[in-house]
Amino acid sequence: MSTNRRNFMAASAAAVLGTRCQLSQGADDQSAAGLKSAQSAGWRGNRIAISTYSFWQFRNEPLRNIEKCIDLAADMGFDGVEILHRQMEDESNSTLQKLKQRAFRRGIDLCGFSTHQTFVSSDKEVRQKNVAHTIHCIELAYRLGIPTLRVNTGRWGTAKDFDELMANKGIEPRLPGVSDDTGFGWVIDGLQQCLAKAEECGVVLGLENHWGLGRTAAGVNRVVDAVNSPWLQITLDTGNFLEEMYEQMDAIAPRAVLVQAKTYYGGGTWYTLDLDYPKIAGILRKHNYQGYVSLEFEGKEDPLSAIPKSLARLRDAFEVKPPVG
Repeated sequence: MSTNRRNFMAASAAAVLGTRCQLSQGADDQSAAGLKSAQSAGWRGNRIAISTYSFWQFRNEPLRNIEKCIDLAADMGFDGVEILHRQMEDESNSTLQKLKQRAFRRGIDLCGFSTHQTFVSSDKEVRQKNVAHTIHCIELAYRLGIPTLRVNTGRWGTAKDFDELMANKGIEPRLPGVSDDTGFGWVIDGLQQCLAKAEECGVVLGLENHWGLGRTAAGVNRVVDAVNSPWLQITLDTGNFLEEMYEQMDAIAPRAVLVQAKTYYGGGTWYTLDLDYPKIAGILRKHNYQGYVSLEFEGKEDPLSAIPKSLARLRDAFEVKPPVG
């Protein structure tokens, strides 16, 4: 995208946002407060990335290849790519270095590595396997030159399938005879075992609000508070709070190292959220969040048509430069 076009888009979006940020109630208050804070901090806007998941979605096999996703992201005008570990078909060092070179040549950052793990298990061997898996993924991120790794608490696993979990808004019964305190203890211990490798590799772990014990802002903050390390922070997902969305985003935004932004063109598989991105941008500006906003497209529309619309929507909300004076 040319500089003139970027400037034009930023100026147009600033005019739109300026009309919204009147000192009134609700969402406008949040945006206005965010802009005021951003002005004093010299806020420069956020770069927009895309998760490779947005193309693949576990179902679009022609769009699984990571190199292809990097090329599509660059062609569409994204600034960065977040790689989904489960999407990778080859972890050899030669492949990792080819991906890094590919992104460099296309002028795009590899800005995040998204992984899955669970520490919520009464079986210590299972928990240790997940510690080993997380450490392995930290090393992959390091070799890719990626500075942050998305991690999860894991969940109880008592719902019969993911459809049932979503029907219950992510809530499921605890394991028999196990308390929340015990579950949180497992998560805290598991993540603490990963910190030395994270520090050695310079890869910040970002605990996501992603079902299980990380379903709420309080749960995420409880873990991060207990671990109390600069190498465990938060990945904020805009689509994983199903109650009091904006209040909960506000509660974890101060520690965010990556923001994953959901869109649902064509309707979501399990649910569709009407997310107010100018309001979310205001929340992030209030906390002076300057990192990447990474698109996770979860709609049923063809990704090749929905993703460019999603990019325009996110740029409109997050790239605006606050007015001077």
